[in-house]
Amino acid sequence: MVLHVQASLRALGPVAGGAAGVVDALLEALGPDGTLVAYTATPENSATSRIHKTATAGLSPAEVTAYQSRMPRFDPATTPCSPTMGALSEEIRTRPGALRSRHPQTSWAALGRRAVEITAHHPLTSHLGPESPLGRLYDLDARVLMLGVPMARFTAFHLADLRQPDVRVREYRCAGPDGWLTFQAPDLDDLHFAELGTRVLAAATGVTSTHLGTAGCRLVPVREAVDLATRLLRP
Repeated sequence: MVLHVQASLRALGPVAGGAAGVVDALLEALGPDGTLVAYTATPENSATSRIHKTATAGLSPAEVTAYQSRMPRFDPATTPCSPTMGALSEEIRTRPGALRSRHPQTSWAALGRRAVEITAHHPLTSHLGPESPLGRLYDLDARVLMLGVPMARFTAFHLADLRQPDVRVREYRCAGPDGWLTFQAPDLDDLHFAELGTRVLAAATGVTSTHLGTAGCRLVPVREAVDLATRLLRP
């Protein structure tokens, strides 16, 4: 299996070894032919992210410029993923043998047999689109383990959004390895994912649910969820 894990360790409760213990267990379950995948985004280096807008609200132009001069440049080999991604994503990223895609805002890490295939290609203009590692998860019929995380955060719903007519494009700016990068790409938003997730779960047949520790968990087929969401979003 190719498994993308979205996890809240706090929801899961105490685990021997913490994040490392959870990754060990997932790798054991996947076996030598499996692949473990994590979203390792870095919105802190973006001048067009919600994090940046919140951090710079009320600052003068000079203060914004000073703030941006201190923002980290993205290096796929060393830049930690955002704390908003969770400790499990960072644990997967730093495992020996893990590979990471090179998008300076929406990188992914993978560990296992399909890691190269998943992370090798990630163009700037496809943050979370069909040409990104997320698109590879759809192609590979991957599963997503929502480990104590609600469907409001189901990242693959972005693929359904980008299949809709008249997708809006906007400008992005972020600190890349060699300086600031500015590019045009589809506008991404997730504020509607909670409602969409409820509707998808009501119609899906391949989702399995259980409890691990104190966390409610779902194993969700990417392809089924995205195809259902695509149809539900159509006007």
